[in-house]
Amino acid sequence: MFISPRRTLAVTTLLALTACGAEVTPSAESASSAHYPVTVDNCGSPVTYHHKPARVVTNDIGITELMLSLGLADRMAGYVMPDEKGDLAKVPWAAGYDGTKWLSKKEITKELVLDAKADLVFAGWNYGWNDTTGLTPAGLGKLGVGAYTLTESCRNGKEKARGVMPPLDALYADLANLGKIFDVEPKAQQLIGEFKAEVAKAEAGAPARRPSVFLYDSGQDKPFTSGRFAAPEQIISKAGGRNVMGDLDDSWTTVGWESVVARDPEVIVINNYGETGAEAKRQFLKSYPALANVSAVRNDRIFVLDYVDLVESPRNPSAITRLAAYLRTLPTP
Repeated sequence: MFISPRRTLAVTTLLALTACGAEVTPSAESASSAHYPVTVDNCGSPVTYHHKPARVVTNDIGITELMLSLGLADRMAGYVMPDEKGDLAKVPWAAGYDGTKWLSKKEITKELVLDAKADLVFAGWNYGWNDTTGLTPAGLGKLGVGAYTLTESCRNGKEKARGVMPPLDALYADLANLGKIFDVEPKAQQLIGEFKAEVAKAEAGAPARRPSVFLYDSGQDKPFTSGRFAAPEQIISKAGGRNVMGDLDDSWTTVGWESVVARDPEVIVINNYGETGAEAKRQFLKSYPALANVSAVRNDRIFVLDYVDLVESPRNPSAITRLAAYLRTLPTP
């Protein structure tokens, strides 16, 4: 973690206070201190954490649920996300949400981070990090606040394209890294094992023929979709399909409708979120003249997954299971 010398005393004092507020006993905290410092690889660079973060601010639902799935609600100062991301009362970590402060339904800012007295911000490129506003890992470091970047969002050196490894590998890498950073490695490895087992089970039952699939996020003039580095790439492939945009070296990106028509997907997966919900998106796809002869539209083969299913999150394995079950129902041509 990057802590400037002039704020070392303040951050040390803050950690002592927040550790108490998080109900971590002095003996437990002392016992775990031998674990630190720890260094992890984050987006190709080594990042060192000198203590267990005690006041973490997360941005967006997938990132927040990575923390909650590891049982780290007591290490969170709060989370930032819009209120359009689904029913949080029915998720496995609902209690974690109940015990964690919803800091804002708008964008994350440096002022919000400082007001929350955060010692770590867990966000990502296009998931909170923003060169224009200066809310970046480097910018936070100048304020004495640490950072961890979602691996799915890592920039890959091709201008601002994102993604450096297969999406599920990114999920497992983040769980493993968070396990080390927060000294909960057994829990992290347990989750990784469970997720790999669920993915393998879904993959084993996938259809022999791989139907072509297009991920539709949003956009009418031009569609926003998923390349090979965003979670839908492997959600589709592990479920037994083939992402028609899997040749794009990016995570989330914009394409032209002509490329969708040319690739003629047999199935369209809708990303359900925002003011324009799944049903409105479905109606647009079915009424858009350019898509009238696309197989998925012509045969009404449109499947819906929620936003949190399709960004890096603990819900990715379940999304694979559900999509695989749908693809198995398709008739053999």
